[in-house]
Amino acid sequence: MTLPSLGGLTSLPVLDHLHLLAPPVAAALKPWEHTGEIAVVAIDPDLADTAAMSAAYDLPLDTGANCVVVAGRRDGTERVAACVVRADTRADVNTLVKRTLDVRKCSFLSMDRAVEESGMEYGGITPVGLPGEWRVLVDSRVLDIEVAVLGSGVRRSKLLVPGRLLARLPGAEVVDGLGVPVG
Repeated sequence: MTLPSLGGLTSLPVLDHLHLLAPPVAAALKPWEHTGEIAVVAIDPDLADTAAMSAAYDLPLDTGANCVVVAGRRDGTERVAACVVRADTRADVNTLVKRTLDVRKCSFLSMDRAVEESGMEYGGITPVGLPGEWRVLVDSRVLDIEVAVLGSGVRRSKLLVPGRLLARLPGAEVVDGLGVPVG
């Protein structure tokens, strides 16, 4: 099987380079049946943010799949979700995510909490290897990305994943219109 590649990034077989991933990401990928279709690329951690990486590696924004973590409450119970949207969109937190989670108000999880509970670095959080009680909402347009650039749990690397595989992540829920154009 050919590893996914993109631009000038050097694709490496993910299972041979687990040291480039956050521990929860590595643990989630080891047994996953689709891991052979995923590559990891080492990057400059100062370029981990989407805009900087896209510019430095000459990647179109529509190849990026960003993950944000949100939370809301209903009847005293907190509901947390990771939302995966194309990098040229933003998660529709105040309408669609709020309705999907069935909460009155939805907001981004604090950086400290997201990092602590996910076991991943801020700016590297990915839907792979998240806590099992978190919902994983994936915008349907992400599935159409031939090779998506996705966080690896750390800022020093990224995963290259065929977008269609994100629907096959454990617990993934595909949501139409989750990402709205940045405008």
